[in-house]
Amino acid sequence: MESSLDEKWMRKALTLALEAEAINEVPVGAVIVRDGEIIGEGFNQPIRQSDPSAHAEIVALRHAANAAANYRLPEATLYVTVEPCAMCAGAIIHSRIARVVFAASEPKAGAVCSHLQLFDQPQMNHRVEWCGGVLANEASDIVQAFFARRRAEKKRDKLA
Repeated sequence: MESSLDEKWMRKALTLALEAEAINEVPVGAVIVRDGEIIGEGFNQPIRQSDPSAHAEIVALRHAANAAANYRLPEATLYVTVEPCAMCAGAIIHSRIARVVFAASEPKAGAVCSHLQLFDQPQMNHRVEWCGGVLANEASDIVQAFFARRRAEKKRDKLA
């Protein structure tokens, strides 16, 4: 049951990733679910917002915190299409998100399992349960196609 729900919410996050792609941002989407309802959502928009912290997870956390009128989001699950970075993982811990489900791992900057394992550090004052790999191929395909297109555009612009 949990995996079918995880896939349902991850599909919504993938839809949000496509919204980021549509505005030429790195295609990452996130939703926060509590009690079977979305309480926050977001997609990458640091370029559009001129805000280096406007990652999908942070945008979704801000949305959810405003909706809950509380910066703490216990019993909530965050679904994100790419493994969170250190900044996002720290914000997730501070917000007391109960669980994170991500699609694709992030071999360069992932801070959940690829590098820093921030959720598993004993000095952290909150433990975040996590699961990776839900619809990973779909998420990876979106990101890889985005960067392939960007590389092709840069190459074309150099030739022009």
